[in-house]
Amino acid sequence: MSLNIVNKGDGFPRIILTEPTGSSAEVLLYGGQVVSWKNERREELLFMSSKATWKPPKAIRGGIPVCFPQFGNLGSLEQHGFAKNRLWSVDSNPSPLAPTNNQTSVDLILKSTEEDLKTWPRSEVRVEGLETLDYLDNLMRRERFTEQADAITFDEEVNRVYLGTPTKIAMIDHERKRTFVLRKDGMRDAVVWNPWDKKAKTIPDLGDEDYKTMLCVDSAAIETPIFLKPSEEWKGRQELSTVSSSYCSGQLDPRMVLHGLY
Repeated sequence: MSLNIVNKGDGFPRIILTEPTGSSAEVLLYGGQVVSWKNERREELLFMSSKATWKPPKAIRGGIPVCFPQFGNLGSLEQHGFAKNRLWSVDSNPSPLAPTNNQTSVDLILKSTEEDLKTWPRSEVRVEGLETLDYLDNLMRRERFTEQADAITFDEEVNRVYLGTPTKIAMIDHERKRTFVLRKDGMRDAVVWNPWDKKAKTIPDLGDEDYKTMLCVDSAAIETPIFLKPSEEWKGRQELSTVSSSYCSGQLDPRMVLHGLY
C-alpha cells in the first residue's frame, strides 16, 4: 500500500493510491476530485470526458466530483457549490482510527476562505438524531413544525424545543474531528439554541463573536411537564461524552453512535 503526491505536468497535483494487487486511484487536490480508478487489470473504471477542461476555475467533467454545499442549482451558490473548484490539502492531523480493511486511504481537508464564509457562513457543527421530529420554534411564537433536514446546521439564530427525542443525540464537530454524544433519561425533549450574530450582540454577558464557538443542546421536559405529589420521586440523568473522530473523516457514522454501536 502506498500514497504519493505527483504532478503530471497539467498543473494539477494529485495523490496516487496503489494497492499490492495492482489497483489504483488518483485524487486531485483541486476539488478533492477522484479522476481515476483502476482495477487489478489496470482497466479504467471511471468516465472522464475527452473534452474535459483542465484549467481552474472550471470544474473537470468526469470522475467523482465533490458537490458541496449544494447540488446543481438547488441553492443560492454557484452550480454544485464551491468545493469542486477549491484547492484541498492533505490533512496533517487525520483521524486516529484505522482505515477499513487496512486499505490505502488519504484524508483531505478543505478550509474555508474569507470569501467562502461571506457566501456560506455556516458553522462547522451539526446535530443528528433529531431529524423528522416535531419541534416548537421559539422564534415563531412556539409554533409547531416538523424537522425536514437530515441534520441541524447553523447559519442563523436557532431556538427550538424538539419533542419526543431519542435517548442519544450526536453533535459532530468537524473542525476538531470529534463527536459529542448526549445520553439522557427521564427527559423526553431537547432544546437547541444558538443566538447567531445579531442576537449575540444584544446579550450583555456574551461576546459578540462567542456564537461561533458555542452551541446549547439541553435535555428537557417541556411538552409534558413533570409534576410530583408529596413523597413522590423523579429521576433524570444526562451524560455527555466525546469520541475523537467525526463523520467528515468517514470513520465514524453518528447514526451508529446514536444506536450505541460505538
